[in-house]
Amino acid sequence: MTAAERVIETPRLRRARIGVGLLFLANGAMLANIVPRLPEIKANLDLSYTGFGVAWAFGAFGGITLGLLSATMLRRFGSARLATLTLAIQAFVIWGAGVSPVVAVFAVLLFLNGALDANTDVAQNAQGMGVQRRMGRSIINGLHAMWSLGAALGGLLGGAALALNLSVGVHLGLSAVLFLGMAVAARLLMLGPATGVDREEVEPAHDAPRHGFRMPRAAAIVMVMLGLVAIAGAVAEDAAITWSSIYMADDLRVDARLAGFALVSLMAMHFVGRLMGDTLVDRWGNRAVARAGGALTSVGMGIALAWPTIPGTLIGFAAAGLGVATTIPAAFAASDDVPGLRPGTGITMVSWALRLSFLVGPPVVGAIADATSLRVGLLVVPVAGMAVVLLAGSLTGRRPHDDNPPAIIAPAH
Repeated sequence: MTAAERVIETPRLRRARIGVGLLFLANGAMLANIVPRLPEIKANLDLSYTGFGVAWAFGAFGGITLGLLSATMLRRFGSARLATLTLAIQAFVIWGAGVSPVVAVFAVLLFLNGALDANTDVAQNAQGMGVQRRMGRSIINGLHAMWSLGAALGGLLGGAALALNLSVGVHLGLSAVLFLGMAVAARLLMLGPATGVDREEVEPAHDAPRHGFRMPRAAAIVMVMLGLVAIAGAVAEDAAITWSSIYMADDLRVDARLAGFALVSLMAMHFVGRLMGDTLVDRWGNRAVARAGGALTSVGMGIALAWPTIPGTLIGFAAAGLGVATTIPAAFAASDDVPGLRPGTGITMVSWALRLSFLVGPPVVGAIADATSLRVGLLVVPVAGMAVVLLAGSLTGRRPHDDNPPAIIAPAH
């Protein structure tokens, strides 16, 4: 990229990056915050592993059934308004799910949270990609690093609430107020539609028809492959969020106040991997980084499950977190540049694919756990690592500095 082609980075643009980073942080922390309470919630609702897995999957079902509307909602409201509104509502929906007295209410609220989160996910990634285009350099891995940091902090927050003997209702109620405040702060910092940050404003046609939905065959093949990559990377995250604290408490007999540390270890290394991700991908390319990470996930988690110990399990989840750190950001970034798709469509489809894995994963792991053990069920994580190795060829081999985007001058206010 020549000096004339570089995007001018203004203080306003840097504030926008902080704002969208804050949004990723809150989004990561929100669900992780409830994870240390899941053994208690499962016991209160008197659920088996399979029953809990099915109930938990209602969140993914909500994202799948209503998530495909996210692209339309994004074009209607703009990324900043959509993301912050849905995030704020999510905070109180999760509180309601945590205090639900019956399984039906728990499942319905998880369904609603999944639908809202699909919109939050698409909108925050669209805002992030818009800011990245205007800055003229890769920031997407760093933004996803904030999500991972948020998830680690959320797990610690949930553990602290247990240590303080706060009830589920008080804990999640206070958290909801915190996340609402973060959403408001993020909205004040981010760029609105009038700035052209959303792709609909920058590239209205995006080489695609504006009426109807017709996807070129080449674009469809690319999106299927990117969806599979994202699903493989998501399995490790989903296993940690859904099952890690239950596995630590039930199989390894860890005190409930410490059971959330498996999630913390995964998300902490997830954060480190994503923090380094932009530099690693720039140097080695997406394919090489994804393949190395998939191998690390498979070997690290495989060893941890073969010889189960508390330290080994923490290390295994940490290896999985580091291994798949760049997989989902790479799929999102690639999907935003697929020719022939309307603005927001590629990101929406990758987000939808992720939720498909969240729908299928928990019941499958739960059924395996009921038939054998949860340790056997968690073998899906090393299997997913191998899938990343095999599917990484579908990611672009180009490095970010080879993309050479056109110049865009960022607003000074």
